[in-house]
Amino acid sequence: MVKIEGTLDEIRELIGDARRTVRDVKSTTKKVVKAAKTTKRKLSDWQRYIKNKSNHIKFKRGDKKGRLDLKAMSRAFKRSRKK
Repeated sequence: MVKIEGTLDEIRELIGDARRTVRDVKSTTKKVVKAAKTTKRKLSDWQRYIKNKSNHIKFKRGDKKGRLDLKAMSRAFKRSRKK
């Protein structure tokens, strides 16, 4: 416990400052969190390649029919990047 001495007005002023500071800190934290969520990072070349529907190679038969053939897509991506 901390002993606080002073008139009632002085104590209210001190406590009011503390409350205001807490409120300011909370609002600032919310702004920072919101800014962090809205900041987007640049997609890698592979992610942009995958995102493009025309680059999708799918299994045609078997258990994996209809799923993306990532192995074949990877080979095609690497070939397209060669210079």
